[in-house]
Amino acid sequence: MNIKHTQLVVGMEIHVELATDSKMFTSAPNAANPEHYEAEPNTLCNPLVIALPGSLPVINKRAVVMSMRVGLALNCTIANFTKWDRKNYFYPDLPKGYQISQYDKPLCFDGVLEIETEEGLKPVRITRAHLEEDTGKLGHELPGGAHYEGSLVDFNRAGTPLLEIVSEPDMHTADEAVACGQAVRDICRYLGVSEGIMQRGHMRFEPNINVVITTEDGEVFKTPIVEVKNLNSFRALHGAIEFESKRQVEAWLEDGKVMGPGAKSTRGWDDQKLETVLQREKEDAHDYRYFPDPDLVPLTISNEWIEEVNKTIPELPQSRRTRYQKEFDLSLKDASAITAEPDFCMFFESCIHGSNKGSAIAKFLLNTASKHANDNNTSVSELGITPEQVQGIIELRASNEIGSSAADTLFGLLCNSDQTAKAVAEVEGLLQVNDESAIQEWVNGAIEAQPQAADDVRSGKDAAIGRIIGEVMKRSGGSADASAVRELIINTLRG
Repeated sequence: MNIKHTQLVVGMEIHVELATDSKMFTSAPNAANPEHYEAEPNTLCNPLVIALPGSLPVINKRAVVMSMRVGLALNCTIANFTKWDRKNYFYPDLPKGYQISQYDKPLCFDGVLEIETEEGLKPVRITRAHLEEDTGKLGHELPGGAHYEGSLVDFNRAGTPLLEIVSEPDMHTADEAVACGQAVRDICRYLGVSEGIMQRGHMRFEPNINVVITTEDGEVFKTPIVEVKNLNSFRALHGAIEFESKRQVEAWLEDGKVMGPGAKSTRGWDDQKLETVLQREKEDAHDYRYFPDPDLVPLTISNEWIEEVNKTIPELPQSRRTRYQKEFDLSLKDASAITAEPDFCMFFESCIHGSNKGSAIAKFLLNTASKHANDNNTSVSELGITPEQVQGIIELRASNEIGSSAADTLFGLLCNSDQTAKAVAEVEGLLQVNDESAIQEWVNGAIEAQPQAADDVRSGKDAAIGRIIGEVMKRSGGSADASAVRELIINTLRG
C-alpha cells in the first residue's frame, strides 16, 4: 500500500520531583531536596515509607502549594475540591503495593503552555497536573560499582512528592516535544519547586507517540500509541520520538495494526543502541483498580488561597525573553542565554536595575563575565562581583575611559573586592590615556618594533594595522585609546 504522507502525533507526560524538605505523606527527609541527594541507600525511610502496618499518611501542604504554583504558571484551573486515590499495582520498588495518586479529581486541569518553535509560539494544551508520590528505585550494582547478580531496592526516593503534568497530543515533531520539556523545566526552576537536574531524576519524560498515515487512496490509519518510559535527558527524548516515528510506520507496513483497545504498549530507550525496546503491553486505567484512599481526607482549596499563591509567581522565562528582546534589542539567542539559568538571570536583573544600559550589560555578562565564570568553574553570581561594580565597568566603558581589554582585566580584579570600578581602574592604571604626545611616543616605538607591518601599512594594507596597535597596547599596558592609536598610526605612516 502506497503512503502519501505521515504525521507524527506526540503527547507528553512530565514527572517533576518537588524539592520539599520532607516527603509527600510523611516527615521523612525528601531525596529530591539537595541536602539529601547523597544520602546512603535506605536511610531516608520511616515506618510509613516502608509501609509498616498501622502507619498513616499526612498531606504535605508545601507540596500542594508548589503544585498549585506550577499549575497556575501553566495557566491551569486549580480545583476547589480534589481527592487522593490508590493506584494498585505490584512492583518491587513499591513497598505498599499501591501508589497514592489522583485519578478523576486532579489538583490542576485545563491549562495551556506556549512553546517556542521555528515558526513562533505554539500553544500546547495541558490536560492535567496531578500530585502523587514517587516509587523507590531498583539498582543492579553494589556501592563502589561491583556487579550484583540480582536487583537491589533503595527506598530513599519512595514517597517523594511527584507532580505529573499531562499534555494533549498537540506536538508533531521531536523538536516540539523537546521544547515542551524545556519550557516546563524552565518554569519549575524559576518557581523554585525543583532543581530540574535530570541526571538526578528530578524530571522524567514519557512521550506518548503514534503516527497518522494517509495512503495514496485517501485512507487514514493511526498506528497504536506507544509510551516511552522514564527518559531523563532531552537527547533521549528527541531520539526516542525520532526512532518511533520511523519504527511505527515500518511496523504498520508489516502487520497493519492500528490504534484500538488493548493496542497500546510501553517501550524503554536504549542509550547505547539508540532505539526503543518493548517492555509490556500498556495497562488501561481500570487495570490499576483505582479507589479513594480511605486514610486521607479530600482537599478543599478556597479561591482566596489560590489568589494568595498566584501572587507569589515571578515573571517566567518566556515573558522575560520577550521583554529583553523588546527593551534591550537583544537577539532571541542572547535573551535565551540570559534566561537559561535562574541565578544568572536574577543577577542580570540586579545589574540593570536603575541603569539605562541594559543591552551593554547583557552583552558584557554573556561574554566577559561568562568567560570568567567558566575559567573558575562557577556561576557568574558566585564570582564575588556586585551588580554595582558591573554597572561601574559599563559606565567606564561607555565614557571611553577604559577599553575592552581593560574591562576584562577590571572585572577579574573586582571579583571578591569591595572597591568601586573607578577606584580599581585608577590604582591599576587601566584608565585610557588620551594624551596625544604620550600615545605618539608609544606609536613611534611600536613602528620601530614592527618594521614589516609598518611597510605594509604604508603600502595600503590596512590589515597590518592590528599588529602595530597590539604593540602599542603592550607598551601602554592597555591604557592607550585604541581609536586614537589607529588614527595616529595612519597619520604617521601615510601622512
